Order: sequence, then structure tokens, then C-alpha cells
Amino acid sequence: MLLSTFLDTLAGFATDPAMLGLIAIGAVLGLILGAVPGISSTMALAILMPVTFGMEPGPAILFLISIFMSSVYGGSVSAILMKLPGTPASIFTQVDGFPMTQQGKAGQALTYALVASTIGGMIGLAMLVVLAPVLAGFATNFRSPEFAAVALFGIVMLSFASNGSTLVATVVGLIGVMLGMVGFDNLTDAQRMTMDVPALQSGFNLIPVIIGLFGLGEILQNLAEFRQGTSARPSIGRIFVPVSDLVSRWKVMLRGSFIGTFIGAIPAAGSAVAVSIAYAQERRLSKEPEKFGTGHPDGLVAPEAANSASVGGSLVPLIALGVPGDTITAVLMGALMVHGLTPGPLLFAKDPTFVSWIYASVLLALVATLVFGIGMIRVSVLVTKIPPQLMHVFIAVFCVIGAFAIRNDMNDVYVMVAFGVVGFVFSRLSLPVTPLAFGLILGPILEENLRRSLMISRGSWSIFLERPISAALIAICVVLVALPLFSALAARLRLRRQAAGAR
Repeated sequence: MLLSTFLDTLAGFATDPAMLGLIAIGAVLGLILGAVPGISSTMALAILMPVTFGMEPGPAILFLISIFMSSVYGGSVSAILMKLPGTPASIFTQVDGFPMTQQGKAGQALTYALVASTIGGMIGLAMLVVLAPVLAGFATNFRSPEFAAVALFGIVMLSFASNGSTLVATVVGLIGVMLGMVGFDNLTDAQRMTMDVPALQSGFNLIPVIIGLFGLGEILQNLAEFRQGTSARPSIGRIFVPVSDLVSRWKVMLRGSFIGTFIGAIPAAGSAVAVSIAYAQERRLSKEPEKFGTGHPDGLVAPEAANSASVGGSLVPLIALGVPGDTITAVLMGALMVHGLTPGPLLFAKDPTFVSWIYASVLLALVATLVFGIGMIRVSVLVTKIPPQLMHVFIAVFCVIGAFAIRNDMNDVYVMVAFGVVGFVFSRLSLPVTPLAFGLILGPILEENLRRSLMISRGSWSIFLERPISAALIAICVVLVALPLFSALAARLRLRRQAAGAR
């Protein structure tokens, strides 16, 4: 029943010029808005949602999901070309994407990201269609202990995702966790670490922090290198990647897609957690992990596949349970309710047409993103032709506008500048910046659910071991932390035996 309804809906959308026009407009707008630092997918949907108020439900869903899907990839464009993540989930895209631009491989980097994003989205959609009831049922088992364990797992995996010392990355990540505690306590409404500064009462907004760390910090670093005569202007290089090279990375795309779909199906986990775990996992499995962070295609493909696949995952609790998987689907749910559509458990039985609208819209939006994304690659890489001095001014202005546009608050600009200096200092000291940003993302999730769990258990830590899912995640974290220590200890003992045998 649902399959035939889906095919009929898909054929109706694909043969209607008006629907195709909406897909095209939504895809282009999503690509552009997603690429603008400071305008996330959530903001893009919120900005353009009023446009759909006069539409019928079907066209409205098609238009909004087209914006949704294309903005997910659009966030990687500025991350790759300018080291300015358009969305928080694009932080890991710039880790290997921007070095590829510096090496004259901007076009290839965008192609890798686009293909991985499309395939990840397709796999996420397939799993949404086939496994929605199963994944939704699994996601309903998550409570505060499970959310805390997932956040802890993300922080542990993040320690292995950075180049250099795992200990240093962990310490930097914990600093980010502490920064996430600045502001009013959600549970007690008390101020914490604000130093009586009114601007800090609401904490650090994530977008200005990201723009400062990765945008302004990069400008300051480039200016320092320019004075030393080391700044070089990268060439564009070839744009398209051989098909054989893309096919050879199918395992990377598949792993990233499964991780993205699974994490995306967990309410409140979000794509940021998915991409961090996908990147860290791929780095651990790679035969050349030392190349991650220097322009390794796998380090670009894995998070992009996970990012796009998490969209399908986040739609699982929305459709099956009526619970938004993240802030983006919360905005999407609000738009659906405006049009008289209420997702929920009985949706599959009562309104299969609505479900088929969602499926068909995601599929067509992915195709539109691929088509227009390919067409925009040649235009996008022209950014690398701009003279470095002019580019620095352009990015600096973008940083200020992006930070201010979040809440129309100059305090966010000051935060952006402060973290730009932090990013510059970290670069000069060869400290990883990414764990700081993700610690800020995961810290509030960990703290809030940790405290809520302890309140439920009246202070007993056993609640995390009594629930199978949280206990399994904590066990994995312990193994991941202990494994390098045991490996180092075993290597030291082996060297001692060899030295004793040599005597």
C-alpha cells in the first residue's frame, strides 16, 4: 500500500513542472544559505518557512525538504573553500577539506563532499523507509542515562579524531565542555562562571564560537604566515574525481552513512555527534591515520556521508513518534503542523499519503542537490582565485556578519573575535581546535542528562549500569580509553624483554 502510494507520489512530483520548479528553487536557496557562515540549516528553514504558508501541503513539504537537504551539503562549501563551517556539522569537513584546497584540490574536495553527501542521503532514506519502525522503537528506549552515555561516547571518540596526542585532544575537549557550562544553569537557574558579565549570562552561542575558531583564527594565522612570506595562493586543480577513486571509497561512505542514520535516529543527538563519531571511527580504521587532517579524502567522505545520512535518521522519530530528532526537524515539524499535518505513531496506518510525500521529497531533493551542486562547483572554486589580501577582508566581513546575524547582538561579535584569538593561539601552539568546538557542543548534553539521571536515581551512579544501552556505551568508552594505555604498556614491556635478552 505504502510502496504504491510512494511511487504514485514520486511520479506525480517528477512530471509536474511546478513541482520541479519548487525543487530547483529550494535546492539553489539551500545551497546558497547553507554555504553562508552563520546561517545553519535550521535558520534557512525558519527564514523560508513563511513562503510556504499559502501553498498546499504537498508542494510545501517538497520545497522545505529540498531546502533542508541541499543546505546540509551547502555547509561544506564554505568549510572546504574558506575553512568557515556553514553549519556545526561541517566542522569535520573543513579538517581535511580545507587542506585539499590549500593543495590546489578545491574542485576535487567539493566533488568528494557532494558525492558522499548524496550517497549518504540515499542510504539514510533507504534505512528510513525500511527500518523506520525498528529504529523508532529502539530510539524510544533512550532516556537521560542513554543520552549522557552517547555524549560521553562522542567525547571519547573525539579524542581519537584529532592528530597528535590523544591526551592533549582530551584536555582541549574538556576545556570545551567547561565552556559549555558558562551561563545560567538550566536546572537551578543559577549563574555559573559568568564573572558578573551580563553578556555571558546566556552562555556562548555555538555559531560565533565556530566562526571565530575556524574563520577569524584562520585569517590571523594566514596574516602571520604572510608576513613571513609563507602565504601561497592555491591553484584550483581539476574539478572532477575519477569514478574508480570514488568507488574505491564505498566502504567509507557506507560506514559513515550507517553511523549517521543510527545517531540521527536518536532524539537530541544531532548530526554534530554523528559526524564526530564517523570521522573518529574512520581514522581509527584507516591504514594511514597520520594523513587525516592533512587533506585525506576519507576524512572528508566519512563525515559528509554521516551528515547527510543523519537527515534520514532524524526523520525516523519525527514520522514514527511525532518527536523531532533535532532542532532542524523541530522547525520542519512546526511547518508541517501549520499545514495541518501532525506526525505520530498512527501516521503509517491513517495517512500513508503524507509519509509518501516525505519519502518522495527527500529522494527528489537529493537528486536536485546533486545536479545543482555539480553545476555550482565550477562557480564555487572561483573563490580560490580571489587575491589573498582581498579574501582575508572578505572572510573577516563574513565572520562579523555571520556572528551578528544569529541574534542581532554585538556581544556575539565580541565572542567571535575572542575565540578567533583563541584559535590563532592554538594554531601557533600546535594545539587542536576541533575538540574545543565539539566539547562545547557535547558538554551541555552530557551535563544536563548526567544531572537529570542522578536526580532520578537520587544520587546513585548505578543507574548508568542498570540500563543495558548506557552500560554498553560506557563499557565501550572504558575499552577505548584503556586500549591505548595497555598497548603502550605492552610495548614498553616488550622492549624491556628485548633489552634483557640482548644482554
